[in-house]
Amino acid sequence: MTFKKIILFCHRWLGFISGLVVFIVSITGCLFCFQDEIQDAIHSYRKVEMQHKPYLDPSVLKAEALKGRAGATASYMYYYGADRPAGVLVNLPKDGMLYIYLNPYTGKITHTENPARNFFIIVEYIHLYLLLPAKVGGLVVGISVIIFMVIMITGLILWWPKRKSDRKRSFNIKWNSRWRRVNYDLHNVLGFYATSIALILAITGLSMVFESVRDGIYATANLGKAHPTEKLVAKSDSLLNGKVDNKNVIDQAFASARLTSPAAAMFLINDDAAKAGTIGITAYAKSLRYYNSDSYDFDKYTGKLINDLPQAKKSAGLKMNEMNYDIHVGQILGLTGKIIAFLTSLICASLPVTGFIIWLGKRKKSKSKKVKEVVHRRVHKQHNLT
Repeated sequence: MTFKKIILFCHRWLGFISGLVVFIVSITGCLFCFQDEIQDAIHSYRKVEMQHKPYLDPSVLKAEALKGRAGATASYMYYYGADRPAGVLVNLPKDGMLYIYLNPYTGKITHTENPARNFFIIVEYIHLYLLLPAKVGGLVVGISVIIFMVIMITGLILWWPKRKSDRKRSFNIKWNSRWRRVNYDLHNVLGFYATSIALILAITGLSMVFESVRDGIYATANLGKAHPTEKLVAKSDSLLNGKVDNKNVIDQAFASARLTSPAAAMFLINDDAAKAGTIGITAYAKSLRYYNSDSYDFDKYTGKLINDLPQAKKSAGLKMNEMNYDIHVGQILGLTGKIIAFLTSLICASLPVTGFIIWLGKRKKSKSKKVKEVVHRRVHKQHNLT
């Protein structure tokens, strides 16, 4: 068996193994690329009238979100931006999670949402886990994406024309040819053009599933240099652990973070670190963008700043890992990037389909050839007998 036949064998059978998962993951990726723009267009609660006054304190919004919900807790909340609502993630003992949107200037609840019923969150879970349990689904998707990366590389090897004179023709789709030829070109030519971006999307996607990939990106971008301070877990050293109400501390911490990062457009407040005894606040440079941020850890009981890590002091590896989501959905380059990610995902979804059609056509052709050979032998045998 020649090298090319081995590559073709791997390309074909790996495609059969991963094709359906790649199709589902790619189609859901297409749908998710413009989820912010689509939801902004159809849901009025995602915008508020900007007012020239301070936001209400986190404790006020949190209390409003929990009002009338006995036993509920709320550990995460966002201030999405000056013209956007605040959001409080409420955990109900029996009913699970609710997302409460509030006007950050008035405290009025503008919308209550069950995240499990949001179309784009469902799409995201299909994309990440195929609606399977997270560990199982993440592993299936991750392995399928790794296989797809191998398929893209083997496909490039198979497609690459040997002669220079053939290369120009190989970069174009022959639309005037028969449909089978057009399908063949769609598989090969579009696959070629999508390969580089598809590999980037695949790697950033894998980094969300496998910690080893994140570690690899971190080490590579940092050229192997260690940055131990970036991996320190902040912990409270207060003797007041569990003895004080931290309502005012959250407000003080938020005010301190806003003062230190005055240009930040979006803030995430995390009050879920029960064992660590800290309040985490992340200040993002842009609303609904996650790649440029300053992070702060405050003592949950005294309000003392324990640790801070501004964007300027982060290592290249940490910056790369924090860019993963924005690169993966294309928004790192704004609208242009989203269009590129959308088209690449669409092409990736088409490759298992066009590839299967190619295989089916060759299989039918092979069967037809064998039938003709059998008929020819029989006719030839009968002719010799006469």
